[in-house]
Amino acid sequence: GATTACSPYMKLLFDHNLSPRLVHRLADLYPASSHIFLVGLDQSPDLVVWTYAQINDYIIVTKDTDFSDMSVLRGFPPKVVWLRLGNCTTNHVNKRCETAMALLQPLLTTKLLAFLRCFNSG
Repeated sequence: GATTACSPYMKLLFDHNLSPRLVHRLADLYPASSHIFLVGLDQSPDLVVWTYAQINDYIIVTKDTDFSDMSVLRGFPPKVVWLRLGNCTTNHVNKRCETAMALLQPLLTTKLLAFLRCFNSG
């Protein structure tokens, strides 16, 4: 895996459709990240998760369209990473998050992008 951490301000908030184990697995790259289960929002409506991410400077990472659709309607923050990976293992998501790190920094710093779609890389 990669050894260089992103900006400490790059905080990922993983949605319910992704494993909470990703927080620990990606802690070296995204040390301030969390999962909606870990912050007590796993049964909360999307708007509550959106507001939590906005207030706490998270980038939402999800596998469904709800948050990318919200970003079109509501703008940002928060920004959204939409993983278009289909059915896959937590290991595959972990590797994709590691390889997408170079794409996440511009998402964090630009005023033009609300969300980023990440597809299978082959």
